[in-house]
Amino acid sequence: MAILSGLAVYFVIWWLVLFAVLPIGLRTQDEDQSVVPGSVASAPARFRAKRIFLMTSVVAAVIYGAWYVAGTYFGIGFNDLPIIVPGLEPRA
Repeated sequence: MAILSGLAVYFVIWWLVLFAVLPIGLRTQDEDQSVVPGSVASAPARFRAKRIFLMTSVVAAVIYGAWYVAGTYFGIGFNDLPIIVPGLEPRA
């Protein structure tokens, strides 16, 4: 796989993992009883960007590594996944 393609796949995985990681460990202003006037009570009390980006990068790297090993060493690709919707068989 080309380097640019690998980076593109990693970015897509990273972006998807970001939305899964965002709510982990989140404390709202309402839970801390310190709602700032003019903000929503469900807003984060403290946004920890460094922690979230680091956790996202680590999880995305593990997923990308598993995908890379499965494709490179075991030859597993998208054509090996089961077809869920009839009529969408890959063309030969």
